[in-house]
Amino acid sequence: MIDSNFVILYVNNPQVSTKFYESLLEKQPVESSPTFAMFILPCGMKLGLWSKHTVEPAAQDCAGNGELVFSADSNEQVDALYSLWRNNGLDILQQPVEMDFGYTFLALDPDGHRLRVYRLSME
Repeated sequence: MIDSNFVILYVNNPQVSTKFYESLLEKQPVESSPTFAMFILPCGMKLGLWSKHTVEPAAQDCAGNGELVFSADSNEQVDALYSLWRNNGLDILQQPVEMDFGYTFLALDPDGHRLRVYRLSME
């Protein structure tokens, strides 16, 4: 059995995306170059930002076909992150709402990647 602990997003401008994720994650990348940056999240998952202009083999432009999901401990934390992200200028696609899986909202990063925050329903 294999395990996954690394997600790579293809980005237009790694420097712009790195600054965005530094602010969003409140941490510095552990690796950074003109074409790539990598963050390690508290859970141990790695998040890579790779220039879509240098990735090999070349990738199709497909931002928005998946989501990077962040879990919250409470509905209040979801609301607080929503307010923070909205006030920091993130495009919000979905305001906080209760859905069948939990309380959630959806935003976009500078490249159009979907960022979901949620608190799992406790039903």
